[in-house]
Amino acid sequence: MMNIWSWMCELPNADEWPESSSPFIFKLASSTQTTIQIKADRSSEFVTFTVSFETPKSSEAIWVSDACPLSDKPFLHLFLQLLREIISQSPIAHGSSACIRKYSELLKLKPEPISWIMESHSPESFSNFFDLIMVMRLFFLCVFHAPSPLGSFYFKSLLGPNIENLFSAMNQYTTVLKTFLVTVGVDIELCFMRALGYILSKWIIFREIDHVGLLTLLPRHQLGFCYGTEAHGYWILKGCVPVYAMKVTCSSEDKKKLFNVLEPKESILRYVLAHQQLEASIQFEYSVQFDKDGFIQVNTHVDNLRFQVARLGFNNSSKSDQEEGTEFSEERHFPSRIRVWVGPDIGSNYVGGLSLGRSTNNEECELEMQREVKGNFGKSKVPQVKTRARMSTKTKASNWRWDQDAEGNVAVFESVLCDNVSGREIATWKGGDSGGLRSRYSGANRQFTKSGGLVFARDAYGEGVGWRINKEMEGSVLKWRIGGQVWLTYLPNQVNTSLAETRCVEWCDEIDLPLIPTSTR
Repeated sequence: MMNIWSWMCELPNADEWPESSSPFIFKLASSTQTTIQIKADRSSEFVTFTVSFETPKSSEAIWVSDACPLSDKPFLHLFLQLLREIISQSPIAHGSSACIRKYSELLKLKPEPISWIMESHSPESFSNFFDLIMVMRLFFLCVFHAPSPLGSFYFKSLLGPNIENLFSAMNQYTTVLKTFLVTVGVDIELCFMRALGYILSKWIIFREIDHVGLLTLLPRHQLGFCYGTEAHGYWILKGCVPVYAMKVTCSSEDKKKLFNVLEPKESILRYVLAHQQLEASIQFEYSVQFDKDGFIQVNTHVDNLRFQVARLGFNNSSKSDQEEGTEFSEERHFPSRIRVWVGPDIGSNYVGGLSLGRSTNNEECELEMQREVKGNFGKSKVPQVKTRARMSTKTKASNWRWDQDAEGNVAVFESVLCDNVSGREIATWKGGDSGGLRSRYSGANRQFTKSGGLVFARDAYGEGVGWRINKEMEGSVLKWRIGGQVWLTYLPNQVNTSLAETRCVEWCDEIDLPLIPTSTR
């Protein structure tokens, strides 16, 4: 662990800092010939932090902070500067999204909520979050704005050895990142998580290409993050994960590496697919009713399931770069199976029963009847009159198969994408023809939004579930759990390739259920 925050907090106060002392130095990463370090220089009542790249022959400053008042511990101004610079480097900040046109407004972070976050968490838990912020800022400095040897050194000596500890600590102290994302709002959250996703995607690629010193690092499927919240009658679970950090469940080329020994176009395709991130928002609406017969009725239904496979990249400025990327611009993974659940915590004994609201779906077959009547007038043997009546009953076909299930007192909602012709589940395909999933982001009959997203609202799935809870629990706040599994599949969309795969990620978190009546039965 780096513990940069602990080192900063232990710097002397203005009264205790000697006027003629040497700068305080903290080594971020070092080898026999190279060091990345941060030093603190005092000037009057202020302190300035400088990150430098040190070799036996040279010393190069790669970043200098604004002057921070020594009285402003724990360095609020420094933390705000790092956040603003990370947001300014986010892929979405350089994109063409109409929702981020007023991007400059995102950089106007208010200090009050950030100060509250810093003060409301223990130094140990906040230290891990600050380390993550510093690693993210250094990524854009070392990889984008420094010589290539520094970028390689950053991956091998700074990002690689610390990423496992950082994510292990963030999972342990998840409340800091969760509080930060909820406090700053969804726009800054999106910029922050896409910047983090971009960094992780680059690290995954680097690890696949250069294994030296990186063989003992954590599995890729631990690199995602999720958090659950309760507000205004909603239970919400949000999750983000780079696509190539998801676990492979089905593939046409199980034993091949991502980028090694591939045809040039195949390598470009995999490179494009590696720069994608799954962003999920699972939203349930719930209500609490107090029944006259002496129990509490808790009802919930799916309000929104939103899944976006976002591209983690920057706009190409040159015409040749744009033309090169056009062939693969519509290639991305898509959701092929979704499984979400919500219910009481494990071991809860206050639930009297769970009622599901949807039967197992048994589609009726199409029936067709045809009647024909012939007749004539007079003695003519040739039919003069002919009538025909036809009656048919048709069922509406859907690509998605919806089911409800239960695991104990937990309600499970599952949807599976199927091929309309064969009925086969798309998530189990291992290659071959893409069927009706070519050109899936264009045309009137496309299965997904043009930006690669998928939305289920209550118009597509409105059936809810309910629990009956003991009356004695009235007034308490219960800990429930919400979770989800998402399968993403890649099948060729516009290009010709044999690559086909399905990946999966699973999220789970706690949510609150305040037993306060929202209506009376």
